[in-house]
Amino acid sequence: MELIGKRLKDDALHWSRSFKETSAESNLFIDNWKYIIAGFVFQYIHGVAARGVHYLHWPGPTLQDLGFFLLPELGQDKVYVSETVFMFVFLSFFLWTFHPFVFKVKKFYTVQIWCRVLAYLVVSQTLRIFTFYSTQLPGPNYHCRPGSKLARLPEPDGVLEVLVINFPQGVIYGCGDLIFSSHMIFTLVFVLTYQKYGTRRCIKQFGWTIAIIQSLLIVASRKHYTVDVVVAWYTVNLVVFFVDKKLPELSDRTNGSSLLLLPLSTKDKDNWTKEENHKLLNGNSVNPADRRPRSQSNGKNLEDVNINQVDTSMNSTP
Repeated sequence: MELIGKRLKDDALHWSRSFKETSAESNLFIDNWKYIIAGFVFQYIHGVAARGVHYLHWPGPTLQDLGFFLLPELGQDKVYVSETVFMFVFLSFFLWTFHPFVFKVKKFYTVQIWCRVLAYLVVSQTLRIFTFYSTQLPGPNYHCRPGSKLARLPEPDGVLEVLVINFPQGVIYGCGDLIFSSHMIFTLVFVLTYQKYGTRRCIKQFGWTIAIIQSLLIVASRKHYTVDVVVAWYTVNLVVFFVDKKLPELSDRTNGSSLLLLPLSTKDKDNWTKEENHKLLNGNSVNPADRRPRSQSNGKNLEDVNINQVDTSMNSTP
């Protein structure tokens, strides 16, 4: 009976934590939904841009490339290898961002982390669109070479045909969107995000190893020129660096703070000053008398946390 009672108690605590987490994430989503939706809409815009440049692609001889000289060609029968590695990275990162709903120990909010990730992706993909429309190189991939029926798209019958993305075939068999690699944008954004907000050192090292392997596989599969991968490495790192400079730091849930990621709602901007944010980050309390309850952090309202801090400090004063 004791075991049954203990198990029922553990289940109740688990569902209680899940409910509180869902409630807190829902509040964050309500405040930031327009930025998340805009980020996903931009993924469609990026897809349309890649499809549009395919109409401009002109197949030709493969350019001289150092990576092609150093790395043996995998062949058409092994093009799935790099895609398999990419899907592993994508799914692993996606599942990791939702771990606050499952595990007791958590460092961030899922909504916050995806706001930050989408910001990285949008800036990187915007630069990518400008780059591959500036100069169209002859695609090195097998379906982009002279003689392939997929190397050029027939002239569209109307604008609607350009706006409709043939997923996934249109994405897999695209041509012309070379500089710089989209696969490396996603891979590096995910690895850099885990590098900053992850907790396992071995996984961080494994992530960088996978990123390097992915780079080599992309070139060996002849999906991109080496320059496409090299440009992605330094561009994405610079984008992440400057975006982090512009956006405030994510709240670290391990120390009890619950700062919302920029952008905040208009109501919060009026009631939540920079000075108070700075105080919270430094672990200091703020005056809760004129504050409404904040978003929950580990099952407690920030107002309650601050009140307890004030009471503790008053009782400890001689």
